[in-house]
Amino acid sequence: MIKRYGIKQLSIFLENRKGRLLEVTEALKDASINIRALALAESAEFGILRLVVNNPEKAKSVLASHGFTVMEQEVLAVEVVDEPGGFYHVVKLLTDNDINVDYTYAFVGGETRAILLFKVSSESLEKAMSVLSNGGVTLVEPMFFYD
Repeated sequence: MIKRYGIKQLSIFLENRKGRLLEVTEALKDASINIRALALAESAEFGILRLVVNNPEKAKSVLASHGFTVMEQEVLAVEVVDEPGGFYHVVKLLTDNDINVDYTYAFVGGETRAILLFKVSSESLEKAMSVLSNGGVTLVEPMFFYD
C-alpha cells in the first residue's frame, strides 16, 4: 500500500457576471489564504473555479460565509520533468490501466519541473496513485500546497 497523497481541491460555482471572480479573490486575500493552483472553466451562465489553497478548511468556510457555493474534492498531484512527453507519460499510465481522467490542470513548479493535478473518480484514486507511483511518477505530498 502506498502512502496516500490526495490533495483537497475546492470548486466554487460562480455566476458569469462582472466582478464575481474579484469577490472570491478578495475574500481569500482578506482571510490571508494563498492560492497555490487554479483552473477556471466557464459557460454562458456560470463558471467553475477550481482552487488548491494553503488552508482548504478555512477557505471553504470563508467562501461559504460570503455566499459562494463550494464543493470539496480530492485530486492527485504529480511532478514531472518539464519537457515534451512528461504529460504524455502520466496520461498513458492512467489510460493503460483503465483510469479515466475527469479533468486536469498544471503549473510550472520551477525551471525544470511541472506539477500536474488530476481529478479521477473517487473509486479510482487509490489505484491511480498506485499505478503512477509504480510507474516511476513522483506523487506530490499535500504539504507542498498547505501551510
